[in-house]
Order: sequence, then structure tokens, then C-alpha cells
Amino acid sequence: MEKVAVLGAGSWGTALSIMLADNGHDVRLWTHRKDQAEEINRTKQNKRYLEAEIPASITAYYEMKEAIEDVSAVVIVVPAKAIREVCRQLDEVLTSEVTLIHATKGIEPVTLKRVSQMISEEMMRVAQEDIVVLSGPSHAEEVALRQPTTVTVSSENHKNAQHAQDLFINESFRVYTSPDMLGIELGGALKNIIALGAGISDGLGYGDNAKAALITRGLAEIARLGTSLGANPLSFLGLSGVGDLIVTCTSVHSRNWRAGNLLGKGHKLDEVLEQMGMVVEGVRTVKAAYQFATEQQVEMPITSGLHQILFEEKDPREMVEQLMNRSKREEMDDIAKLLSERYSQ
Repeated sequence: MEKVAVLGAGSWGTALSIMLADNGHDVRLWTHRKDQAEEINRTKQNKRYLEAEIPASITAYYEMKEAIEDVSAVVIVVPAKAIREVCRQLDEVLTSEVTLIHATKGIEPVTLKRVSQMISEEMMRVAQEDIVVLSGPSHAEEVALRQPTTVTVSSENHKNAQHAQDLFINESFRVYTSPDMLGIELGGALKNIIALGAGISDGLGYGDNAKAALITRGLAEIARLGTSLGANPLSFLGLSGVGDLIVTCTSVHSRNWRAGNLLGKGHKLDEVLEQMGMVVEGVRTVKAAYQFATEQQVEMPITSGLHQILFEEKDPREMVEQLMNRSKREEMDDIAKLLSERYSQ
């Protein structure tokens, strides 16, 4: 049994806490809200975020110093926009060496930093090569119900990746390791863009043909950008790539799909975000990926189209027509060539 702190008491943080508790660990679930911590400890529920019974071995805290006392691992599960602030707080109170795992999917606009990069910039005690990322097709609602789920952990420090694997793996939560942290982080972040597009497609009333095409060509965009940044193209065919893409584009559990669905039905972005009541990571990621694509000179027509819908008030239906009327080209694009070269070696 180990003592593990989970920073972030939203749906995903709560679900991961339940997995850790199922494995016999002493879990400290941190939230910045005192009332939420008190409610969790009193009722063993976190109903605003997740309908699930919280095991007795999970204790909620609102003082971070208390939450991380004597822990061997810290799992960060807060929205990408809160990463820097939470890590600054953690750096002030962390006094011992821990395995630091993050399960946040996003890219910071303007700086274009991945989550692991943001963490390492804010924490003096943790090197980027020692950070572990956990990612994959994993809706919190299903994880909390112990439905079969499979994810990937990755770190440049293989010992830390194995530690994370050992902490979480059980009969309902299978955990693989991967050496390609760059690809794992990018896949988890960029798939939210395509999920917004899938939701818009459904909101417009288009069928399965349109969504299948969007997912497939969206995967090509993700891999095209990822490989231009140095990721292994095969990572995008794995759990944190095509696996996470499928589940996020096809499930009503996905807040990115739900946000896109409302946009497709004619709602404005501000109205959608207010109605959702939770962070929609894909919106920020569209802005970051569009900037990435421009700087890297990578062709990303779906991302570009979504940027126009979200931030330039382009009509979604007009955007679909624009994508359908692009100039003719071969399907065997540069990413397919990269994959064929990798397999032939």
C-alpha cells in the first residue's frame, strides 16, 4: 500500500482516485474548495462531477500541504489552464521526492507548451524527464463503474513509468507503458479538436459517413502535426491516438463532443461554455494547434475550419461545404508514407 495524492477533484480526478483506492492505496484527494472537500468526506459522494460511491480509503483535503504529506506519488488532474498555478502551490510545499504523474490533456495557447513542459517550468524539484503522463480512451463515468478500460503511461524515466503502471493497473483498468511521451501527450490533447468537429457534424444532422470521414482525416491531421514535432507516428495508432479519438468523438460522455453538438445546433461559443459548466479543453487546444500548424507549416484543414467557427464566427455548415470542396488529392499523404517507411525498416 502506498500513500498517493490526487490533485483535482473533478470527474477524472475522482475516478482515478477510485482506481487507486481499489488497489489498496491510501488516497488523498485535493480540491481548492473547502466545501467540496467537506462534502466528499461527509457523504462519500462528489455528485456535481461524478455519480459514484467514494471508497472509505479516500480522504478529501483543501490544504495542499496536508494532502501531500508523506506521499510516494502525486497525480495531477486539473484543467490545463490551472496547471501552472497548482504546480506553483505544489512546489512550495513539496519537500520529498515523489513520482509525479499527470492526466491532463491540453496544450497551452501562445507558449505552445505541453502539460509536462508547464509542470517542469513551475516546479524546481521535478525534472521534465521524470514526469509521467497517463492518457488513453477513458471516460471517468465508465472508469468509476469499473468497466474495462485501457490506458497508456509514458515517461523518459522508465522506472517512473513502471511505478505509475503498478499504482493503477488492476482487473478493470489495464495500463500499458510507452517510451514516446511526446506522442502520448499530443495525441491526448489534439483528439479533443476532432471531437468538437464530430459533435458539430452530429449537431448539423449529418450521418455516420460524415463522422467516419472526420475521424479518419482528423487522425491524419493529428499524426501530421505530431510527427513534424518529433513524435513516433505509430503512437497515433495506439490507445492515446486512435483509441482516445474514437471514444471522444462517438460518446455522449465526451464534453468536447457535447460542446460541438451545441455549436452545430446553432449556439454561440460563450453560450455553450456557460451551459457546459465544465472545462472544454478542445476549445483552447484548437487555438494552440492552429498556431502550431501555422508555425510548423503543417496542413490542418479541419483544425483551421474549427478555428474559424470558434473564433471567427464562421457558419458551421459553410465550413463543411468548404472542406468538401477542397482541391483533389491522394489519400496516401505524408503520414501514410511515414508509416510505410517505418514498417519497411
